[in-house]
Amino acid sequence: MTLYIKNMVCARCILAVKEILKEIHIKPVNIELGEVTLNDEMSDEEKHIFNIKLEKLGFELISDSNQKIIEKIKSILISQIREHKAQSITYSEFLSEKLNKDYSYLSKLFSTIEGITIEHYIILQKIEKVKELLSYKELNLSEISYRLGYSSVAHLSAQFKKMTGQTPSQFKSQKIKKRKSIDNII
Repeated sequence: MTLYIKNMVCARCILAVKEILKEIHIKPVNIELGEVTLNDEMSDEEKHIFNIKLEKLGFELISDSNQKIIEKIKSILISQIREHKAQSITYSEFLSEKLNKDYSYLSKLFSTIEGITIEHYIILQKIEKVKELLSYKELNLSEISYRLGYSSVAHLSAQFKKMTGQTPSQFKSQKIKKRKSIDNII
């Protein structure tokens, strides 16, 4: 049995869900971003308790099949961007391959439900990652650009300015850096 969970977008989220399952004495087979695999079906009571505990942490069980696909798309993209995984194929090819669905279907579904394109979502995620890396002050803009797969520093800078209204340098020099949590990008 696979359960899909909305807003489960980071390693700490996985730990939190593991802890909830431990509390209700359910041993998962596997837990990934946005999904939990179990050996057996949950009873209605277990599912109800699980959902209540999830909601207290800002998560939500998803039952709608289209919403499951959307959360899977988000999880895949967040994982790829956050973990700096270099790809030899485009995001569209990667998503199609990973979800075994035509990209035009995925793109249309995502746009319809989320109100933005997958491409725009990727840009928003990348910009938040740039903000995070700039805040750490460990990498220069050239290194960040390379890690996130930008064609050049100029492209990253132009996209950053377009999305935030300021240059990466202006953002870096601010005392208070305004960032969004990755589950609240849209």
